[in-house]
Amino acid sequence: MAGLRTDPDKMSPTHTRPPTYSFPDIDGEPRLRELIVYIAGRCDRDPRFGATKLNKILMFSDFMAYFRRRRPITGVEYMRLPQGPAPRRLKPITADMERNREIVIRTIQDGKFEQKRVVPLRDPNLSLFAADDIAIVDEMIQRFWGRTATAVSELSHGIAWRVAGDRELIPYEAVFLSDEGLTEYDITRTHELAQKYGWRTV
Repeated sequence: MAGLRTDPDKMSPTHTRPPTYSFPDIDGEPRLRELIVYIAGRCDRDPRFGATKLNKILMFSDFMAYFRRRRPITGVEYMRLPQGPAPRRLKPITADMERNREIVIRTIQDGKFEQKRVVPLRDPNLSLFAADDIAIVDEMIQRFWGRTATAVSELSHGIAWRVAGDRELIPYEAVFLSDEGLTEYDITRTHELAQKYGWRTV
């Protein structure tokens, strides 16, 4: 997902929990709506900003927040799409926002590609967010500024995306999976822990 490596010494040998796909205690969809308006407004001068980049800024913001503090910004579900993970209900939400004249989606020709560009028609309500929420979103906007949709999509095609089926939900814990190869230390230490705790190895 984000190319982040876990430390085998910090993995729990005895406790497991089901994967987390959403956070019902976070009012996710209203927060997602406001982030769509906010990101679209901040990216109005990025000539490469379109629907794909919007998806990736939302996804990387939520998963990076979960990585740093174990709590995302919106907590909505993300699913696998061919271009990378995206909020599961993004299409119906943006369609509703367009009907309510909160945004307009313009089709712009970008070379041989069509760019679906979200344009905000109102200001975002940032009272729903903490300062560090917006700081993470701003960080992701800056990270992807000027990059093409193809380049941004490739960054999201990590191991979690590759092993998921079409439209399958991706757990927030996927942010801890590394796309790097195993080191000798990883292999040796994992075997040591397997012997110590009686893990099954293959």
